[in-house]
Amino acid sequence: MRAGCALMLMTNNTEVALREISPELNDKALKVLRAATGIFLTHGFSAATTDMIQQAAGVSKATVYAHFANKEALFVAAIEAQCEKFEASVRAIRFEPGNIAKVLRELGHAYLNIVLSETALAFMRVIIAEASRFPQLGSTFYQAGPKAILSVVSEQLAHAVEAGEIDVQATGIETAAMLFFSLLRGEGQLICLMHPESRVSPVQIDHWVETAVHTFLRAFGSETSGGRVLHVASLD
Repeated sequence: MRAGCALMLMTNNTEVALREISPELNDKALKVLRAATGIFLTHGFSAATTDMIQQAAGVSKATVYAHFANKEALFVAAIEAQCEKFEASVRAIRFEPGNIAKVLRELGHAYLNIVLSETALAFMRVIIAEASRFPQLGSTFYQAGPKAILSVVSEQLAHAVEAGEIDVQATGIETAAMLFFSLLRGEGQLICLMHPESRVSPVQIDHWVETAVHTFLRAFGSETSGGRVLHVASLD
């Protein structure tokens, strides 16, 4: 990512989101966390220093350490804040009995809007770069991000199973949810991770979502007395 780009990702809207997620943080702590996130995404974890964070936040080093024990604690807080915001966007989608295709499309769009966002991609690059040296950071990211969102989607699929709209006996609910995620993100996430300047279009996202929903329902869509529960339009 170009220097300075990541700093622009943390907007005032993000600061509001951080306050909603972590109401116990005061204004100075939020300021430090916002600045730290920008520094981490621009320079990576290893190259980032508390001096850089302090200067970006416009606070004293004592203020930084009054709220966060060390750089690792700051990075974990940044990961958790972003992941909780992403999880909330998926959790906001409600299951509608009798319309699993619509629910899957909404989940698909929400998920791709997360994983293909500049902030999520930047975090992913930093985590991948640092995982071998700091495996705990990678574990924290996985548990707070992908694993948490997987749990939310698994809950949605459990409702669909109870309603008789899908049948996941062959794999189990969590594996089915993971397969749905894999169908969604495969090409798009690789393109964006490997080509930081690339931007996917709404048409591409629509195509990836429709392909994932179509394939998922062909594999897991159940039968009722009236025939196939759901009919997904042909992709041809």
